[in-house]
Amino acid sequence: MSGDHYIIDLHIDGESLPTTSPEMRHERSVAVCDLLKENRFHPLKSLSGPYIVSLSLEDGARMIFDLKRSNGADRGCISMSLKPFRRIIKDYFLICESYHNAIRTATSARIEAMDMGRRGLHNEGSGLLTDSLRHSVKMDFNTSRRMFTLICALHRGQRVIESGGNVM
Repeated sequence: MSGDHYIIDLHIDGESLPTTSPEMRHERSVAVCDLLKENRFHPLKSLSGPYIVSLSLEDGARMIFDLKRSNGADRGCISMSLKPFRRIIKDYFLICESYHNAIRTATSARIEAMDMGRRGLHNEGSGLLTDSLRHSVKMDFNTSRRMFTLICALHRGQRVIESGGNVM
């Protein structure tokens, strides 16, 4: 990848994000900051970057990546089904919830084992993301991990909506 294929700005569609807890907003903010600090993102149909990416959900089932160059030139949209991610995201949320609950009472060995499982699911989701976008975008592993975090944050918002305000 050439040196200018990276994201310089990232927007998340406000309509895709219901009101969330301060912790969820912080998680999303950290993921965006980490992504913007260091990333490799090369839409295969684009000769040069850097890029402004807008993320949104369509019908809660598709992630939309709206791409522009930093000069405003349109680079198109990429639409990706979230269906292949459902199991991983569900398992990821469950283990994260268990991990956060265990921090107060579990042994350090149990917490470490849960954290390893959480990281393993996150890596699996990141790999699925890279594979799902392989015909559209080339990105490095860390960029994929940070993007997967954002997908989870957006999907968590959908879970809040679907459950009537209670995170399932």
